[in-house]
Amino acid sequence: MLYAVIMAGGSGTRLWPLSRQNHPKQALRLVGERTMFQHAVDRLTPLFPSEQTLVVTRSEHAPILAAQVPELKPSNFIIEPEGRGTAPAIGLAAIHLQKRDPDAVMAVLTADHYITDTEEFRKALSASSLLAKEGHLVTLGIPPESPSTGFGYIQQGESLGNYGGLPTFRVERFIEKPDLEKATWMVESGGFAWNSGMFVWRVDRIMGEIQKQMPGLYAKLMELSAAIDKPEYEDVIKALWHKVEKQTIDYGVMESAEDVAVIPVNIGWTDIGSWRSLFNLLAVDQNRNSWTGPHIDLDTEDTLVINDKRLVATIGVKGMIIIDTGDALLVCPKEREQDVREIVKELKEKGKDNWL
Repeated sequence: MLYAVIMAGGSGTRLWPLSRQNHPKQALRLVGERTMFQHAVDRLTPLFPSEQTLVVTRSEHAPILAAQVPELKPSNFIIEPEGRGTAPAIGLAAIHLQKRDPDAVMAVLTADHYITDTEEFRKALSASSLLAKEGHLVTLGIPPESPSTGFGYIQQGESLGNYGGLPTFRVERFIEKPDLEKATWMVESGGFAWNSGMFVWRVDRIMGEIQKQMPGLYAKLMELSAAIDKPEYEDVIKALWHKVEKQTIDYGVMESAEDVAVIPVNIGWTDIGSWRSLFNLLAVDQNRNSWTGPHIDLDTEDTLVINDKRLVATIGVKGMIIIDTGDALLVCPKEREQDVREIVKELKEKGKDNWL
């Protein structure tokens, strides 16, 4: 059976101060009237009924997300005591799925992607499941629109044929975030796709690769697996999870894995990981400004303003990001948006948790 696993444990530090520890970005209405988490669940219907949709998140986030999608029962939520990266999170979901269905195929998705062509997205997941059943680890690749230095890339190898009406390829290699020169070369030469971070595989295949590539993680997962559905489960996961090595699935597993395939898909995909990526999705006025609250401006261009109650007035502003949440105000040039996480880091180091 095909299951969806939505990764919803991130804190969204680059979307501070709107995204906070107790109100993370996946719970926010960033595009339209639905939250990012609601969008993530909506686009899975009808391919995945609620009983086949699992969510990996933190204990403090689970009640917030559950209230937004009431059809998901408490048993749909897999709780991480703390974030340890995508490799442990995926492994945790895999061992829980193995208990339910040893032959399960899992689609690893995230709650911070925005996808406009949901029909093509579901078609890609169906095609990926066919390929995954044959033993491939499948990733969805996004044909690059520009030589972005913010994404990892996947080099396509030999054709594996068509599955579900979509062309598939063996993965030649993964390339981490490149510099502009290399990114430009890859886009111009063709045969490369952005790494979307969405995967489809059989649970036995990904667990086999974790065992091979990350034996330490695998040993802890097996210890935890033995406690699933037993009274001691909570004590076991609390005792061992902080000992798990922090690692991404890309570094920890995929770069050295066998039988990896990619399906390039045009699904109107955006990874809303920063203010600039959100800005690119929002409606703008004739001067490329986007506002969400009361405002007045004079000679303002290419500026994003997100505010709730207070009036924001700008004069002679160009290429800026202004986020006002009432208790915190962020003002930064668009080209410095990646440094927002440094603000969050400094707040943590100074113990200013009331603003995190």
